[in-house]
Amino acid sequence: MKYISTRGQAPALGFEEAILTGMASDGGLYVPETLPQFSAEEIASWAGLSYQELALKVIEPFVAGEIPSADLKAIIDKAYASFRHDGIAPLVQTAHNEWVLELFQGPTLAFKDFALQFLGHLLDYVLKKREQKVVVMGATSGDTGSAAIEGCSRCDNIDIFILHPYQRVSEVQRRQMTTVLTNNVHNVALHGNFDDCQNMVKASFADQSFLPEGRQLVAVNSINWARIMAQIVYYFYAALSVGGPHRPVAFSVPTGNFGDIFAGYLASKMGLPIDQLIVATNSNDILHRCISANDHSKHQLEHTLSPSMDIMVSSNFERLLFDLYGRDGAEIQRLMDEFKSGSMSLSETALSQARELFSSFRLDDKGMIKVIEDVYESSEYLLDPHTAIGIAAARAERRRSDIPMICLATAHPAKFPEAVEKAVEGVHPALPHHMADLFEREERYEVLDNDIAAVQGFVKTNTRA
Repeated sequence: MKYISTRGQAPALGFEEAILTGMASDGGLYVPETLPQFSAEEIASWAGLSYQELALKVIEPFVAGEIPSADLKAIIDKAYASFRHDGIAPLVQTAHNEWVLELFQGPTLAFKDFALQFLGHLLDYVLKKREQKVVVMGATSGDTGSAAIEGCSRCDNIDIFILHPYQRVSEVQRRQMTTVLTNNVHNVALHGNFDDCQNMVKASFADQSFLPEGRQLVAVNSINWARIMAQIVYYFYAALSVGGPHRPVAFSVPTGNFGDIFAGYLASKMGLPIDQLIVATNSNDILHRCISANDHSKHQLEHTLSPSMDIMVSSNFERLLFDLYGRDGAEIQRLMDEFKSGSMSLSETALSQARELFSSFRLDDKGMIKVIEDVYESSEYLLDPHTAIGIAAARAERRRSDIPMICLATAHPAKFPEAVEKAVEGVHPALPHHMADLFEREERYEVLDNDIAAVQGFVKTNTRA
């Protein structure tokens, strides 16, 4: 299988090259030239498979023979061995025909573990085979960083540098990153917001001349195709758990960078009968405004109690636009150039096509706190702030009550105690046992100005020979 750029000017690559390259040389993102197709009968035959067995079925066609099946199975098994729940992605019913898909059972308590534990072991395999060393550079609004560090900290061939916005992630999120003290892990707290961190990483990928000789950057953000690919699996797993593919399903997805919900879109294109995908946003609602009112304009970024969604430039939206515009790379380049000015509008055809599957919803901090309180009072189930926005979106935008609605729980509530304590008096969400001493661990990180020369100098200086 070949991978092509959304902007049409970069060379097509094989799977391994695509995951090592990250962003395409023309500024676009890599997507598969074609998608695997699964019939309803084939999907139905997967009922009862373990999560790991299902992952092999879904992922193997994307690898297209570059990794032997036995080796791919071993990578998958190692990726999910550290998850606390045997079901890997268990479902919990929260209301009539409404479920929460718990995607926080991994080692860093967030959905990013599904992709980044897999990506870490995948990179380790590929780099050892190639006898190659790389520099991983990523930006995080809170959860990607800790999951990437957990996935890469034991990899001899990787030096990893994660940028997070200074004092704009929760204390738990920060400590999960900064208390990993292996000599290949480096955390940078950048004076700025997540978009500043993301822009810094994108600029560094565009010009890698600052790196020591013989090194290249590898992406762990969701611009890396392997991240999206791994996330497709849990849509199939959840649907099979509630009677799919014999009945359609709907999903509500807390969304910042659009990667998680784009995986659901791909699952639908591959044959999974998804009736509706709901984009759930906080006050940083560019995706909601785009889908509901064709207003894709940048506003001032707000700092909220759901910080993982404090994003105004959703990188993976470009991958959806590529399909909506007939896979016309030149048209995507035009749109992205238009967006640089601060705003862009979709064609009526593209917008209409998107709305066939996607709905959207926005909720501010006050509304989110009320949802946490209401769900806890009705069921004693404790939501994190991002998942609460997903629940609210599901209940507000649901098209059909007879179709199972699955809300993606993207993080454990203990990662966001401030929001939980505002919502439910006297309730303090406890960290799981393996993380109980988090606040006693030594921290190590560098605070840097929003200056690309300073950040790139830090990366160069700290990359091991």
